Amino acid sequence: MAQKIIIDTDPGQDDAVAILLALASPELEVRAITAVAGNVPLALTQRNARIVCEIAGRTDVPVLAGCDAPLKRPLVTAEHVHGKTGLDGVDVYEPELPLTEGHAVDRIIEELRAAPGEIILCPLGPLTNIAAALQKAPDIAGKIARIVLMGGAYFEVGNITPAAEFNIYVDPEAAAVVFGSGVPITVLPLDVTHKVLTTRARIDAFRALGRIGETVAAWTDFFERFDVAKYGGEGAPLHDPCVIAWLLKPELFSGREINVEIEVESELTRGMTVADWWGVTDRPKNALFIGDVDADGFFELLTERLGRY
Repeated sequence: MAQKIIIDTDPGQDDAVAILLALASPELEVRAITAVAGNVPLALTQRNARIVCEIAGRTDVPVLAGCDAPLKRPLVTAEHVHGKTGLDGVDVYEPELPLTEGHAVDRIIEELRAAPGEIILCPLGPLTNIAAALQKAPDIAGKIARIVLMGGAYFEVGNITPAAEFNIYVDPEAAAVVFGSGVPITVLPLDVTHKVLTTRARIDAFRALGRIGETVAAWTDFFERFDVAKYGGEGAPLHDPCVIAWLLKPELFSGREINVEIEVESELTRGMTVADWWGVTDRPKNALFIGDVDADGFFELLTERLGRY
């Protein structure tokens, strides 16, 4: 039986690839895609999510708009990475697929109450929608099978500030709510995502797949220019597809159960995931923090699934 998931996202080229990976995988039943403000404002993230569903030929998947700003702070976006549309690299258009009526937060609550213990939440962006749902309906915490998220870092530390990863930095108060919820959490941090780099050979393998592969290659060609210039590596990290890959093949990944706390007070380290990797405190473990990945296995999985379109 397929695992039910809700993808909460702020597309973003790597978000788009993650959505395509999920929609190509029969092991997963995508119950909804919920958009949140993050990489670009909500008006663009909800549009981009609908575009990706159309590209995938999956107009049956409901797409809902969620929160347009963090819980307590002004929105910080990342057009410097993803371009003004969030999906730069291909022609962006107004999709025919309409938004599903209702608010994303309400849909998350409804889905969890209708199928308690059956749904995994997959946040690929700031955690605003997830935290808002937990605050609005505290009873859902016990109904979430697991939260599998891309965010944070330990050894790699930060990509938007010296101390913080972007998704957590944008809404640290939301992240604190999620990590304090008692829900089982798996974290795919920068420590892992920076090991799955889009080399020339890997992008060429995407491009050889045809229409979908050419689209993914165009996105990664655009997306990598920022990271190559910043880090000096051979390609860009595909952050968000790691969430879906962990669901499909957790054996590609390794990590440990640790305590993770979110810094919300300090302007210097705002949004830092204070990850007790070495167990130096007695704080209770609240997350499976992934530390390593088989990068070749990851790209084999991704390329094989994209080839199914």
